[in-house]
Amino acid sequence: MEQEKIFARLLRIVNRYSHERETGDFVTYLDPDVLRQKLHFDDNAGNQDWEEIFSWVEQYLAHAVKTSHPGFVNRMWAGANLPSIIGEIITAITNTSACTYETAPVSTLMEKYMLRAMLDLTGFQNGSGQMTTGSSNANMIAMLAARNRTAPAIKQRGLFQRPELFAFVNKDAHYSMDRAANILGLGTDHLIKIPLDDHGRMHVPTLEKSMQEVTAAGGVPFFVGATAGTTVRGSFDLLEPLLALRRRYGFWLHVDGAWGGAVIFSEQLRSQFLPDLEQADSFTLDFHKMLGTALMCNVLLFNNEPSLFRDVCSAGDESYIFREGPNHEIRDLGTLSLQCGRRVDSLKWFLDWRFYGQAGLAQRVEHYLELCRYAEEWVQQSDALEMVVPRESFNICFRFRAAQGTPPGPLNCAVRDRMHRSGVTLVGTGYVNGEMTLRLLITNLNVGKTELDSFFRTVIATGYEILAENCSVPPAQGR
Repeated sequence: MEQEKIFARLLRIVNRYSHERETGDFVTYLDPDVLRQKLHFDDNAGNQDWEEIFSWVEQYLAHAVKTSHPGFVNRMWAGANLPSIIGEIITAITNTSACTYETAPVSTLMEKYMLRAMLDLTGFQNGSGQMTTGSSNANMIAMLAARNRTAPAIKQRGLFQRPELFAFVNKDAHYSMDRAANILGLGTDHLIKIPLDDHGRMHVPTLEKSMQEVTAAGGVPFFVGATAGTTVRGSFDLLEPLLALRRRYGFWLHVDGAWGGAVIFSEQLRSQFLPDLEQADSFTLDFHKMLGTALMCNVLLFNNEPSLFRDVCSAGDESYIFREGPNHEIRDLGTLSLQCGRRVDSLKWFLDWRFYGQAGLAQRVEHYLELCRYAEEWVQQSDALEMVVPRESFNICFRFRAAQGTPPGPLNCAVRDRMHRSGVTLVGTGYVNGEMTLRLLITNLNVGKTELDSFFRTVIATGYEILAENCSVPPAQGR
């Protein structure tokens, strides 16, 4: 089959899927064993048959989750922006690595431009940045930078025969912090998780007491990771008291804004949720979450550290690949990165930025927050639903109100599972203070008040349906 015909056929399939991805069920659900048998993975390969390839494409799409569907309210990301989808297609067809200027000239300049724009937006002076594979990687690099700045000799000599290093995070911080402590050789016992206040934020007096104990025992508090939007509850750690502690202990203050960091695009929301961000040492933000860029797309920024990325990430003889620009300018971005090959993520972010602009992205985040307020009010006004905890930002932690004597956790798991398997909607779950909660996240452009009305009514109807199968219950009620 000629290449032109292959692309033409592929475009027809993609166009059809694009038209259908917001309608019908959000997934045609099959249990893993059933789907595995249906797909016939063990059939002979190597036939060089384009008809077979397109058959696999059709099967993939037939059983794919429609993340643009209004029933998809499960994750911190949803269907991607069209400009970034175009960028993703161009990235795939050009198939290059963004590690050097000579293999990726335009993307190198785009990435530098976007990093400067983000540094200016964040308020980081004389800083630097890089695009990473996601905030999990960014959190690890920030912890690595803090470790090496605290004890520069570690890069050559390792952690041997030196005072123990301790990092501190919110008890509900992302699990990538645990993995970072493991990968960096600190040990997860040296990642101290601070209990929460009533709003799900780090309890600062407990943090200070823990630092005092570590210091008294000869340890070094070197890193504090503040979370801007915890995964389940959506809480924002307060930066001002952490900055006050930093002045006494000299640790590195990192802000994990993977989820809630998008508030920086709105002056109003930044002042509400992230005042004093410009004083932090580092900040990470996932563009593929609330801002809608195609997966994956992340930025990590350092404040007042123009050369630290190279000091931290660069090692070994790189002379065969990396070149310096005039006046020792860093020309090749791979020398600032932990990995050698780097995806071209700058193009899709650049296209989104040019299409929407800061004002358009700010309006989107503000709209999501307004929908979250609407959702919280919906739950509060319903006799059949209840909030597990009050809303802190963009996360609605709620559940179907169980009948007396019915455990709410198993019931709500059953509600969620039935809605998922029916292809109607997929909502997240989590635990707050040991209690299971349904976690509604609104980061889907196709979700508005009408869709939220439908979602909550489906939860209520499904809950009563399950109860009715086990006991006599009153009829399902509306809002």
